[in-house]
Amino acid sequence: MNHYWQKEIETMPRRELEALQLERLKGAVARVWNSAPRQRAKLEAAGVRPEDIRTLDDLRRIPFTVKDDFRDNYPFGLFARPMKEIVRLQGSSGTTGKPTMAGYTRADLDTWANLIARLAAAVGVSDEDIAQISFGYGLFTGGFGLHYGLEKLGATVLPLSSGNTERQLMLMEDFGVTVLIATPSYATYLSETVREKGLRDKLRLRVGLFGGEGCTHEMRRRIEDNLGIIATDNYGMCELTGPGISGECLERNGMHFAEDHFLPEIIDPDTGESLPEGSLGELVVTTLTKEALPVLRYRTRDITRLTYEPCRCGRTHARMDKVTGRSDDMLIIKGVNVFPSQIEGVLMRMEHVSPHYLLLVRREGYMDTLEVQVELNDEALLEKFALLEGLQGRIKERLRSVLGLGAKVTLVGPKTIERFQGKAKRVIDLRNNESATTNR
Repeated sequence: MNHYWQKEIETMPRRELEALQLERLKGAVARVWNSAPRQRAKLEAAGVRPEDIRTLDDLRRIPFTVKDDFRDNYPFGLFARPMKEIVRLQGSSGTTGKPTMAGYTRADLDTWANLIARLAAAVGVSDEDIAQISFGYGLFTGGFGLHYGLEKLGATVLPLSSGNTERQLMLMEDFGVTVLIATPSYATYLSETVREKGLRDKLRLRVGLFGGEGCTHEMRRRIEDNLGIIATDNYGMCELTGPGISGECLERNGMHFAEDHFLPEIIDPDTGESLPEGSLGELVVTTLTKEALPVLRYRTRDITRLTYEPCRCGRTHARMDKVTGRSDDMLIIKGVNVFPSQIEGVLMRMEHVSPHYLLLVRREGYMDTLEVQVELNDEALLEKFALLEGLQGRIKERLRSVLGLGAKVTLVGPKTIERFQGKAKRVIDLRNNESATTNR
C-alpha cells in the first residue's frame, strides 16, 4: 500500500522545501500587510515591512501573535478576506468566554482536506476503509476537519459525532468500521466498554487517529490492547486551521509537520528567543498558505521539540514530539512545574488502576498542595485493605520520584470519576477558593 498522499511534497529535499517556505512566507506577510489592518498594525509597530523578509531567519523580526489577539479582535477582526469570500466559520468551544473564531475560503478548505488526507494516508488509511468519526461536530474543528479530508482520500465516512456509546459500538460492529477518529479520552472510554463487553474479536478496527488533547504512551498502549489497533497521534488547533498541522506515520517516531503550509519554531517560553534544533520549548507556528486568516508567529503555548532528520518512512518534513504540557497552564506546586501528562504517565504504569484520574490543587496556609484522585479498575479491590495501602504507597513514591514533590493520593472506586466524550477535564484548581476546571 502507498502510504503517501502527496509524495513529491512529503519527501521534498530540505533545500527545496526551505525555498518554498521562504516564497510562501513572503506571500503570507504581504497578505497580512495588504488585507489585515489590525495585524498590519503590529508589524508597523515592530518596524517590519514585507520587503524586510529576505531569508527565513528574518521570521524572527516579526512580532508574535497570541491568544489575546484573537479575543481582542473577536469575532472577525483578524480576517484578511471579506465575509463574502468566507465559506466556513469554526472555532474553539468558548468554554472560558467568547470562542476563538477561524474563517476559511474555498481554497482554505481544499488545503485543509488535503492535509487531513495526507496524515490519514501516512498511517495506511485508504479508499477501502470505513472511518467512524466520534469527534463532536459543531464549531470544534475536529469533526469537520477529519470528515472532509477522509472523504477526499476516498474513505467511507460514518459521521456519528461523540456520545451514545452503545450506538457507537453497535454501528462499529455492524458496519465493519476499520478506522476510529476520537479524542484519546473518549477512545479510552470506548475501549474500556469493548473490553468489558468482550467485543474486541467482533470488531474490524485496525487503526485510530486521535487528537484534540494529549495522549501519553501509556494511555495509547491501553487503547491498543483493548481494541487491537494501531493508535496514532495528530496535532492541530483552530487558530491555525484545525487538525492537520502534524501527524504520525506508521513509524510513530514523531508527528510529521506539514512544513509546506506551516512554518514551525521552538522558542524559550520565558524570553521568546529562538532555540536550536532538538531543544524542548514552546511551539510557535506561522501559517504559510491560509487566505482567510493568515497568522504570523502564533504562540501555541504547547511544549514540545522538533527534529529535522528525515524519517525512516522517507518523509523529510520536521517531526514534532508529543506535547508534554503547556507553558501557560502547567501547574506550579511548591515552585515545581508539574504537567498532568507526567502524572498520567505514572498512573498508566500501575496495576489495578483505570486511566481516569483527577488533580485537585489547594492552598493550605501559604503552601500549595496537590491531591491525585486515582480510580480503581475493580470493585473487589475496595475490600483488600493491605493491597490498597501498598498501591497507594507505590503511587506516592513514584509520583515523588517523577515530579520531585509529594502529593496526596486518594484511591476511589470504579466509575467514580466523570467520563468525557470530548476533552477530559483533569484539573480542579481551588487555590483561590473557587473551582476553576482546566481542559487537558
